[in-house]
Amino acid sequence: MHTAYLVVTVVTILANAVIALLDLARVPWVLGNSAAVNVDPSWVPLLGVLKAAGAAGLALGLAGVPYVGLAAAVGLVLFFLGALVAHVRAGVFHNIAVPGAYFALAVASAVLAAAQ
Repeated sequence: MHTAYLVVTVVTILANAVIALLDLARVPWVLGNSAAVNVDPSWVPLLGVLKAAGAAGLALGLAGVPYVGLAAAVGLVLFFLGALVAHVRAGVFHNIAVPGAYFALAVASAVLAAAQ
């Protein structure tokens, strides 16, 4: 079980770190996706900071601060649940698999962190 926790959490950290950097860089396709679900472009850097904070919290969990890791995983679950809701409300389904994948990683990280 520890190996699954380690692998899933590292993948979740990397995925969120990459998208956080893309958000902070205000990459055009990220801004386009955000606009499609009615997220103001001025919010994108803040959303990137939240994703980076989630990744950092997960890393702290791996480093031996389990409650911070679990809290970060739960925070990412809620964040990406919000992203999925935003997609559904806006009727944007062509790329809903992306936040769905991030949501699945966050859920798996949370479940495995809770089991530790």
